[in-house]
This record gives sequence, C-alpha cells and structure tokens, in this order.
Amino acid sequence: MFGIDVPEAWIKPIVIAIVLAILWVLEGLAPMYVGRRRRLGHDVSNLALGIVNAAVVALIFATLIVGVTAWAADRGFGLMNLVDWPAWVEWVVVLLLFDLWMYTWHVINHKVPLFWRFHAVHHSDADLDASSAVRFHTVEIVLSTIVRLAVLPLLGMTAGQLAVYETILLPCILFHHSNIKLPAGLDRVLRMVIITPRMHWVHHSDWQPETDSNFGTTISWWDRLWRTFRLREDPTTITLGLKEWGERETFNLWGMVSQPFRRGRATGESYSSDRSSRSDEDDSAS
Repeated sequence: MFGIDVPEAWIKPIVIAIVLAILWVLEGLAPMYVGRRRRLGHDVSNLALGIVNAAVVALIFATLIVGVTAWAADRGFGLMNLVDWPAWVEWVVVLLLFDLWMYTWHVINHKVPLFWRFHAVHHSDADLDASSAVRFHTVEIVLSTIVRLAVLPLLGMTAGQLAVYETILLPCILFHHSNIKLPAGLDRVLRMVIITPRMHWVHHSDWQPETDSNFGTTISWWDRLWRTFRLREDPTTITLGLKEWGERETFNLWGMVSQPFRRGRATGESYSSDRSSRSDEDDSAS
C-alpha cells in the first residue's frame, strides 16, 4: 500500500501505536471515569513496562516459538496436524481454541497464589485506561510464554497463525481496557461477540466476586459458557484497582516491577476485605 514495504516485525508495533493514539484521544474527549491525575505520567509508566516485556519476549522467546511450531509441523504433531479440514476451518478452529486457552490461563493467574502475586501488578492500576492493557509484570509474561511453548505444538498452531491471533488480540485488549464512555446500547451489541469496556471494567473492580469474573481476552463467549460473566448496572460505581496497593507504590515503573517482591503484600489470599453485596446486572441473555 502506497508503495511502502513494511517489515513483518513492525506490523504489531505499528498497529498498537495507531490504536493507542486513537484511544488516547477518545479517552480525553469522552471518558467514563473523570478526574484522572497525571494521565501522561501514568501512561508512560505503563507503556515503558510493556516495551520491556516486548523486548524480553523478542530477544529470548521469538526464535523458540518459531522453532517449536516448525517442529510440530514437520512431525505432524498437534491437533491441527491430525485433521484434514479446509484451511479456513482450521484457521477458525485453532484461533478459537487458542483464545479459549488464553481464557483458561487468565483464570489460572487468579486462582494460583504465586501467579496472582505477579498478575496483581496488572490489577493494581486504579487509573484504568488503554495503556493498562500492556501493564503486566515481566515475570508473568515470561511464565506465560514458557507455557505457550507447550500449548502451541499441542494445538499444532503455526507461528503465522499466532501472529494473526496477536494482531487481532492487541487492538481488542487496548479497546476493552480503555476509559471511553461508549453508548450502553453499542457496548451491549459489541459484547455479544467481543470483550467490551463495560465487561472488563468489572474485572478490574476491587471487589473479589467481580475481580473473579469476565476472564475473556477477545471473545465474550467463554465467560458466558463457563458462567463467569458479570456486569455492574452503573459502571461509574466500580472502584478500580486493589485496596492493598497504594497509588504511590504502583504508579512508576520501579513500583510495578518491585510490587510482587514486597513483604506481606500481594499474597494472593484476598483482593479486598470488602465482601458486602453490590448491585449487578445479570446480562447473560444479551
């Protein structure tokens, strides 16, 4: 297009940059949660952590991912290499199965205390916006990628299919983390298929029953199927973040990196001492 040959390695960073820029403007024009402080500093810190994680994956795991997927293809190993479906069917099935794995891995990160210790870095962001989509502790990213090295050959997923999945995934997670006040009707239509902000804001609530809901990353069907779907009728009443972590402790890059290693914090035993009932909307039919 326009005579420009964009290297494949630059496609995902370019997509992320464009989507982030659009969402950043929209968050300023029509935010759901107002009164944010130090928005630029908050976003820069989150993006810095995301860049560190991307560099770690690229330097350590990129070659390994290509290697294990090529190994599976050469030996006919893995689910997709055992079936003889039309190519488009295989693509749809493997992308759906990998998205189901992402849902499962997310649940594991909430249920296993050691994994929660690192995943809590993502949830401790009380100023949720699009930049929060890349706010993950580096140890969590490393663990996730190591497990992925086993999942990919088991599925028989190719490196190309993984690249396509991630190119779809990244704009989706940037969108559903964003602080944009979408019309309720539009959000309702979109969440029939994909995760939307009104769904994911609930997941970032400081109230544990809400934190332990809406685990999907791209498609909303898994939460409905496994009965982890939940909404709050009025999103503005959601308190975002984790009460056990203060803003100063998690605002900058060092605070996020060091958070899981601080004594007596992020033990994974609880998200909040608040167990009082809250009003929520059973929207499983919509």
